[in-house]
Amino acid sequence: MMEKKAIVKSESGIHARPALAVVKEASKFKSEVLIVKDGNEYNAKSIVAIMCMAAVKDDEITIKTTGDDEEAAAVAMVKLIEEGLVK
Repeated sequence: MMEKKAIVKSESGIHARPALAVVKEASKFKSEVLIVKDGNEYNAKSIVAIMCMAAVKDDEITIKTTGDDEEAAAVAMVKLIEEGLVK
């Protein structure tokens, strides 16, 4: 299992469109990908879960990955959250 911290950089947080980007990125990997915010775990492959997370700008979240490609998944998710959602 890997854990990496990330800060939500997007001015609008993770709303519908960015949540879809998170799900698409997480779904590229075989590993289980969870996002932890405020002590709650959210399945990064579920659009409903990511939208329920209600992450806003400057929230610190933790990416937890478990599986064959866990390191690549964790790195990709952190990069997406910190760089890819900024529009």
